[in-house]
Amino acid sequence: MLNRIKNAGYDGLDTWIPDDPVEKKILFDHLQKNELLLVAHQHQARGSTFKAFQKSFLNELQKCAEPGPVLINSHTGQDHFTLRQHAILIDLAAEFTDKTGIVVAHETHRGRLGYSPQMFLSLAKKRPGFPVTADLSHWVCVTESLLENFTSAVKRVIESTVHIHARIGYEQGPQVPDPRLPEWRYALDKFAGWWDDIVAINKQKNRKIMTFTTEFGPFPYMVATPDKLTPIEHQFTLNLFMKDFLIERYRT
Repeated sequence: MLNRIKNAGYDGLDTWIPDDPVEKKILFDHLQKNELLLVAHQHQARGSTFKAFQKSFLNELQKCAEPGPVLINSHTGQDHFTLRQHAILIDLAAEFTDKTGIVVAHETHRGRLGYSPQMFLSLAKKRPGFPVTADLSHWVCVTESLLENFTSAVKRVIESTVHIHARIGYEQGPQVPDPRLPEWRYALDKFAGWWDDIVAINKQKNRKIMTFTTEFGPFPYMVATPDKLTPIEHQFTLNLFMKDFLIERYRT
């Protein structure tokens, strides 16, 4: 799969750091040999209490920093944590960035600190401008809308985004069955408009790199046949479509 990603024309990977030392060495060697960028993915932090989660969170960030990624995409917090607790995690991540130079981008993901536009807006008022990975497919799913009633939160998230997960959601789910089909063009166009604004703001800030992950996921994200649960489309094919769409739209 690693060679397949390189041969398909990707500039890098967005993935977690394996716990197994053999798998980790294979990944690190491949990245170095092929001069591929890495967005390290932090989703493993756990804890039955906030204190335990806080400790796990810092440990996982340290693991993610080992290969020197472009940035760390983080599934930060839990949706049942308080605003104050989430603010503490954002501050810990900011301190980590100050020490390592590696930006930690907090993903707008269901079940996490940015699971809804309402929650994000409240947190953005406490910690203005904290770095974000925009995966607005989750907000579209959570609110059952294309965010028409959440313009303030959308504006805030666009201003703070440093990384984009290019999944296309719709009103009843986080991932359309096939973004190539005309039936889903309305959703693709809506998301592309948000991404245009994010890219424009990052250019204004003179950021040297803007990273995207083509993140169409496997079943159960993908629609499947009801009997054998076989995906009706091929995950890699959909991600290649998104890669080509993004390159045509943004690469200069």
